[in-house]
Formats: sequence, C-alpha cells, structure tokens
Amino acid sequence: MRGIIKSSAYLPYYRLNRTEITEFFGNGRASGARSVAAHDEDTVTMGFEAARVIVSSDSKMEPEALWFTTSEPPYLEKTNANVIHSALQLSNTTSAYDFNGALKSGVGALKTALNSNQTVLLVQADIRGGLPSSADESQGGDAAVAFLIGDGNDEQLIATYLGGSSVTLEFIDRWRNPAEKVVKQWESRFVEDTYSSLIKEAWNEALNNASLNESDLNVIIYAGQNERVKRQAPKVISVEQYHDTVPMDVGNPGAAEAGLLLISAIENANVGEKIALCSFNDGIELLIFEVTGHQKALNSIKDQIENRSEVSYSKFLQWREMLTVQPPNRPSPSRISASASKRESDWKHGFVASRGDQSGLIHMPPSRLSIKEEDTSDGMVTESMASSIGTVATFTVDHLVYSKNPPVVFAVVDFDGGGRIPIEITDVAKNEVKIGMRVEPTFRKLFTADGIHNYFWKVRPLRSVGV
Repeated sequence: MRGIIKSSAYLPYYRLNRTEITEFFGNGRASGARSVAAHDEDTVTMGFEAARVIVSSDSKMEPEALWFTTSEPPYLEKTNANVIHSALQLSNTTSAYDFNGALKSGVGALKTALNSNQTVLLVQADIRGGLPSSADESQGGDAAVAFLIGDGNDEQLIATYLGGSSVTLEFIDRWRNPAEKVVKQWESRFVEDTYSSLIKEAWNEALNNASLNESDLNVIIYAGQNERVKRQAPKVISVEQYHDTVPMDVGNPGAAEAGLLLISAIENANVGEKIALCSFNDGIELLIFEVTGHQKALNSIKDQIENRSEVSYSKFLQWREMLTVQPPNRPSPSRISASASKRESDWKHGFVASRGDQSGLIHMPPSRLSIKEEDTSDGMVTESMASSIGTVATFTVDHLVYSKNPPVVFAVVDFDGGGRIPIEITDVAKNEVKIGMRVEPTFRKLFTADGIHNYFWKVRPLRSVGV
C-alpha cells in the first residue's frame, strides 16, 4: 500500500489579529488571526522546521528524495530544496527538487509523490500577503508542512492513499507577474461558475478510480483561494465538510493549505475513516485517503496555534517591506562568499560542531585541532548541535548592528552536554530575555545581499510544555 508514513506542520510563533487591520483603516469587519512569518523566516526556513521533526523522530530515516514546493521561492533558477537538504544533513545521494511558482504545485507534488515508487520527503511552505487592507493580506497565512510518503502496511502508514482524479482547464483565475509581489484576480462569480462544473466531474472520476461510493466518505476538505467556491462546493458533493480552526487562527497558507488541512483532519480522525481532499487551483485535484493508524503527534497543530505571540500591524507591514523605516546606523552587510559557504556547509547549514576524541570537549565553530592536549591531532569527530538544548549565560541588546528587526539580542549560550557560542536570539522581545533562559536552535535567514540569502542558526526560547 502507498500513503503517508509521517506528517508534520510548522506554524510561525507570531500572529496578527485581523481587527488591527480594520481598526487601522477605520472600516470593515474581521475576526480571528493570521500566522505571520518573522523577519528572519522565509519558505525555506519554515519548510526545514516542518521537515526536521520528521527526520529527527527517526535517526534511521533516509528518504530517497526531498521535494520542496511553494509559490514564494527565495530563489529562482537556484534549487531551494538544496538548502533544506543541507540543513537536514541528508546524504548527498538523496535527490532534491523544487516544485515551485504556482499554488497548484503544492497538491500536485503531493499527488506525484503518492504515485511515485520512491520514499519521498515532501516539504510545502508558503508566505502569503497582499496590498494593505486586501482580503489576501488579512485572510492569508504563513505555514509549512512536511510528509514522508512511501510504501507500508496498516501499522506503518497513518493514511493510505485510495485514489483520486485530476481535471485541468486553462482559464484566468489568479495571476502574478514574477517581478511583482501583489496578486491580481478575475471576477469571483466567473471563477465560481467555472470551478463548480469541474468539481462534479472530478468527484465522479475520483470515486470511480477509488472504487467507492459517496456514502463511503466521512469528511471532505476543500482547499483553494476562492471563498465563494468553498461555499458552493458542498452543494455539488454530499459529504460532510471538514471544519476546524485553521482558517480562523492561521489563515490560508497558499501552496501549503491543502497539506495543513489534511494533517489537521488526520489528527482528528478515527481509524478507518475516509477523507477526501478537494483542491481547486487552476483545475481540480481530488485525493482520497483512509486513516489506518493513530499518528503520534510530532508537533500538534492545536498546540502551535495556542503557542503564539501577537505582532502589531505596523511591525507586520515593516517585515513585509510594505513600510520603510529608518534602519540602524551601521551599514548593511556584504554578500557572503560562495567558496566559504561550500567549505563550511556542515556548520553553516547543519549546525555541526566538532568534539575532541579523548576529552569530549565541543568546539563551536568546529575546529580541525583541539585546544586540549590529550586529543589526537586531527582526531576531532563531528557533533550535531541542531537538536541541543542550551541555557543563556549572558546577553546584550544591540541597537546599532544591521537588522530588519532592530534591536538585536545576542547571547552567550551554554549547551547541555558541552558547547558554548555567542548567538542571536529570535522570536522573543528584548524585555523577555533572562539569564538562565532555556533555548533551542532554529534555522533562520541572517540577511540578504546581492540576491544571496545568508542562512545560519539562531536560538529561540524553549516553550515546550513542562520545560
């Protein structure tokens, strides 16, 4: 059988209350909140955060391929999946590919992985926005999901793929010039009429391909950008619509929406229930799953929704580069060296330090030679610090150094089991930092110069329950 072996979701720590938008403009009605990627996050770093949970949950897990999909890739021409591949420290024989640019690429990559004969680590992420006061801005959301897809039995799979269908039609719905950030869209009523006829055609074909009747399905998920279509689709398909708090508490994360809703539905389903996923983006994709096992929550969506901090609308506009503010006095950094980045990739992307073979002393950054005399010359061994927990020994707040979100909080962190490093703290206000605070590493973007993104590691407060 083919299906989903493991799944994971990542929600950024920050939320923007939609009422802040309506209050700023003095009109409109809104409720709930949307998730907001921080100033040092992009679709690659969020995708890594979702994928690392799957990889770290099984040290023997090595996918044959890593696929990354988003409508907002940090790079064009350069493969974004390579960065995630390196940060996960996957084998160089594991292939890495992008499925990028279109909203449909998310569900398209999912279906392609389900029909593949490889064990695929599929990563989906998106950062959504629009012009201030637009529906895209308030109803969008930022999130990432990851699926390990392959072959297995009922005990190995959390959801078995039963079949599906595709209906493709070229028409104008939503579009964006590659040089622009803002999406344009056609009149909603025309789009609704077009999708309604396609959904019925795709639904009948999917049931036939899966050898099922409509009454065999327990719930159906609708994923897409057009809210009118979501309201009309239940009139075409007589299956109970799956409802949860993701649209209200997170928003619509574009290419990752279908995956996020699917994970939420599987988390809340009983064994044996059948779930249909209907995605309408430039056509219809229908996928039908049967829940075959109880998924151990790798990182519960509900817990992440509750673990949050509010961000102001002005800060949101600043992070999205919709509002230009006075930068710190020191100049912005120069682009990084390609040769140095390649040479130090294990440290830069994987946060891999070195450890003395006799003393056990951890060196951060890694060193070829140990400072301890008892260690063998050139005998250092590698030590991954990506999952280590540390404690803030001391810290300082810097108002002058370059940052898209000044001031910058630097700390000296002592890691459990050894290792000390001066490092930036993120996802925290300066008045929340304390000596003795427990922190964990997170993969982030330091800056962008000459179109090159400088990825490295920071630490964030450890907010797990019971810590």
